[in-house]
Order: sequence, then C-alpha cells, then structure tokens
Amino acid sequence: MNSRQRSTWELLYATPTPNHLEWFRIEALLLYLGARKIEGNGSRVRFELNGVIASFHRPHPGKEAKPYQVRDARTFLERAGYAP
Repeated sequence: MNSRQRSTWELLYATPTPNHLEWFRIEALLLYLGARKIEGNGSRVRFELNGVIASFHRPHPGKEAKPYQVRDARTFLERAGYAP
C-alpha cells in the first residue's frame, strides 16, 4: 500500500467522518484491495469484494465524497473483511 492509499484508509476510519475526501481516492483504494468495479448508468457504480457487493453514486457536481458515502465505503470494507 502506497502512502496515498494509506492516507485514504486512515481518512475512511477517521472520526468525525471527513467531508473533503475525494471520491476517486476511495475508488482507487477499493481497486487496490482487489474489488471489481461494475459501472452502472450515469453516476452509479458497484463494487464486489470477497463476495460482498456495494452500490454507490459518484458525487456530482463536486468531486468530494459526502460523509454518508465515506461511511458506506467503510461499512463495505468491514463487511468484506477489512478493518483497521
């Protein structure tokens, strides 16, 4: 894991939930961990990791993930067997 991915990991588990984390960094971390990305219509994207599937909407028009999206990504990772 490189320093950028480690930083993203730490921000995912930070308290309070950050509102400045860019969505593409979350996607990059999920792909690094081995998730399979399934593109949907528009801003919809799904990830499958260790048999767990999660669906997200990419933020728009901004690029920062909303706090609920960060929490959802954290929950997805925990359900897939990844915890800090």
